[in-house]
Amino acid sequence: MTTTLGTASADPGEIDTGRLEVGETRDGSPFGLPVAVVNGADSGKTLYIQAASDGDELNGVGVVQQVVPQLDPTELSGTILIVGIVNYHGFQVAEHRNPIDDTKMNRAYPGNAAGTSSERIAAATFEAATRADLILDLHQGSTSRMIDEVRVRCGTRHRLHGECLELAKVFGCGYILDQKGPDGQLARAAPDEGIPTVDPELGGCVGWDETSIRKGVEGVFNVLRYYGFLEGERSPEPQTRAKGFEQFGAPAGGLVDLEPDLGDRVTTGDTLFTVTTPFGEPKQTVTADSDGILWRSRRLPQVATGEYVCSVATDIDEY
Repeated sequence: MTTTLGTASADPGEIDTGRLEVGETRDGSPFGLPVAVVNGADSGKTLYIQAASDGDELNGVGVVQQVVPQLDPTELSGTILIVGIVNYHGFQVAEHRNPIDDTKMNRAYPGNAAGTSSERIAAATFEAATRADLILDLHQGSTSRMIDEVRVRCGTRHRLHGECLELAKVFGCGYILDQKGPDGQLARAAPDEGIPTVDPELGGCVGWDETSIRKGVEGVFNVLRYYGFLEGERSPEPQTRAKGFEQFGAPAGGLVDLEPDLGDRVTTGDTLFTVTTPFGEPKQTVTADSDGILWRSRRLPQVATGEYVCSVATDIDEY
């Protein structure tokens, strides 16, 4: 059966790319999101993948760019639907939010086909996503520094929590954040429609990072093998899971000197960072409130009072 997404249309055993039109730019020109359809020769499940719903989070685009050329639809069972760049306007100017309505796209789901720019894009991509049996929404920690992880955002009481957690484990970045996300996230909205969905956060960088992209590519193929799209065995390995976050801001202005590295275990009372003057004079030191893992940190050393410095993941176990 022919499968279509926007202008991309593929018969069984074929790949096609095209555009999913969702509106017009300020000069009245139509614009469309880049899409791909990979239609397997044999029947099976449908996987939906999207990237760059936050316009400066490019590692997911790097994953898509490397995954699609490696796919042979004649060897695939099922269908893969891909939206390569969701936040069209933000991507054009390398900004996190959609500059047309100053909205974070991953707070706009399930969207509104008659709403704002972000709501319209969310509605169009949500319609595509909910055609699938599984959803991967590829992200990164914006331009800050962050470990590679997968987020389960539906909440532990959700009826699909176990299936979302399984999908995260299969993707296999090594770390899982199992914490209910904000309203408007695709990984919150799609499970309500009965579709297991996860949010791989592939590191954090300016531009893109080859190591995180490689982990993302491996994660996609882990999913394809485990859920029967491709032949081959995939036995999920135990992941380090966190269920909470503690965030730390600067108690004074100056330059930040972080003590642990990303991924390091910290215990209560350990030094996280010291704020110094430009001459190296210590001003204030901040310590961990709980045991955990240094999960994320700012990239630039200079801070004003109260500015974000780092996050420690807490309530750690193995899953």
